[in-house]
Amino acid sequence: MSRPASPFITARNTQHLFALATAMEEMANASIESRGAIYTQEGVVEFILDLAGYTSDKSLHKQCLLEPAFGEGDFLLPAVDRLFKAWVRDTGNSGNIIKDLSPCIRAVELHSATFIRTQQAVIDRLIQYGISASVASRLAAAWLVQGDFLLTELSYNFDTIVGNPPYVRQERIADALMKIYRERFSTLYDRADLYIPFIERSLHLLKPGGNLAFICADRWMKNRYGSKLRQMIADSFHLKVYVDMVDTPAFHSDVLAYPAITVIAHQPAGMTRVVHRPELTKRNLAALAETLAAPNLPARRAPIREIHSVLNGAEPWIFESADHLDVVRRLEHTFPTLEEAGCKVGIGVATGADKVFIAPMDELNVEPDRKLPLVMTRDIMTGKICWRGLGVINPFAADGGLVDLAHYPRLKRFLEKHKSEIIRRHCAKKAPANWYRTIDRIYPELATRPKLLIPDIKGEAHIVYEPGELYPHHNLYYITSDKWDLQALQAVLRSGIAHLFVSTYSTKMHGGYLRFQAQYLRRIRIPYWSQISPDVKKEIIRSAKHGDQRTCNGIVSTLYGLTRKEIEVIQGKDN
Repeated sequence: MSRPASPFITARNTQHLFALATAMEEMANASIESRGAIYTQEGVVEFILDLAGYTSDKSLHKQCLLEPAFGEGDFLLPAVDRLFKAWVRDTGNSGNIIKDLSPCIRAVELHSATFIRTQQAVIDRLIQYGISASVASRLAAAWLVQGDFLLTELSYNFDTIVGNPPYVRQERIADALMKIYRERFSTLYDRADLYIPFIERSLHLLKPGGNLAFICADRWMKNRYGSKLRQMIADSFHLKVYVDMVDTPAFHSDVLAYPAITVIAHQPAGMTRVVHRPELTKRNLAALAETLAAPNLPARRAPIREIHSVLNGAEPWIFESADHLDVVRRLEHTFPTLEEAGCKVGIGVATGADKVFIAPMDELNVEPDRKLPLVMTRDIMTGKICWRGLGVINPFAADGGLVDLAHYPRLKRFLEKHKSEIIRRHCAKKAPANWYRTIDRIYPELATRPKLLIPDIKGEAHIVYEPGELYPHHNLYYITSDKWDLQALQAVLRSGIAHLFVSTYSTKMHGGYLRFQAQYLRRIRIPYWSQISPDVKKEIIRSAKHGDQRTCNGIVSTLYGLTRKEIEVIQGKDN
């Protein structure tokens, strides 16, 4: 078995080494929440092992399996069962068990108490098979490794890698440890969660022809922070299977993550088999795994679809139907993006302390030019502006710096009254001299510009026209333009065009909701306003102002040259 390059990175000095050791000790003894431990249902584990090809009808004692974060043994114990069953079948229980089975499993766990508890569970399981306690202990010692998977040296590569990598945001990881991770893993980009380097390292440990089968959050497949990992997979691997697990009870506890199962093989790219939200019964999952693993899909293969070219460099992975994807690709080839067509997409202000910076306008006891009327999601729930009278404090001067509080005595008294709360924010700790700034800079002129407002999370495109009186809160995205008539643009986007692109590129949330974030809105394609005939412009504006969306939909179909089939796709009638 080949030996990978050592992942260890030498600390540069004693102080750094001490900080690193402290950080790792904290992680090794952290709470479940802090270390991102989420445990997988038994039936889903068996399904993933089947998808990975780790089945007891094969000579598993001639293979090697890795689990990078074994936790309570959700994957490890079923893998041990399958390994022992295969070994008994092939050897008649007469082989040298230590020699035969010691190389077959490597499983890593950082958390000290969990490691000890699961190690004993493995020993107990082996004893149940009639193995002596001493032999069981020796096998467990050979198989299990306590440490940080991202920094632990492993002596060979693997045929199968399975698991549920930890969900840990960067803010929860000590700076010293985060620095080491960033030096070690090229895919740890932007605000990527810890499962990103887990996937990278696992793929580097995969033998040619081997399979990696993980269940984890699906956001990296489309979000910006997953782009480098997507590029790495597109360059050297094959996405064999994608199973959407959103809104399924895949875990022992409710989670906010939106999970998916992926099987990635160390082999040339090919077709990807896709399944959405399968029924999680043992019988259904067993049959589904068998069909997904078959060399050729049967003629009646529902609910499985095969999609060509899911991997496209660093581009988001798209798992929509062929008809849906054809419409998107045709519009992308024909029309400019929203911003290329003269629109700007942005997000409202984040303060870091809304209870201080946001209040009814007449209760914000500061100078009049230090507050702006604020619009929030609740103000546009009806599809029109119903302002509730809230305002936001603006601590910024026209040049972008903070105002001198000596020139604003009322603002100074107000902020100092709430200083203890304001300085607890990360941005205040990072720059103490600027303790009273909001996280985002405020541009007062934005309040006076007409704009379209779009809430972050919605099932459909909820797009509201705001004539230029209010400043948007950070839970609202906005579109401004010096080229397009915004009410006409509102009608075009409401026709289904916005939902078409956002549903293609956004990860789906529980209940089928989408994230209407800037990165997805910027992918929307629209014509150049200057290239639309004056008569059509007038008709779009008229139908938009009168709320005649049906007429506008017909005009939009003409603008985009949509066929009847494409219209059905945009209306959600494609299968």
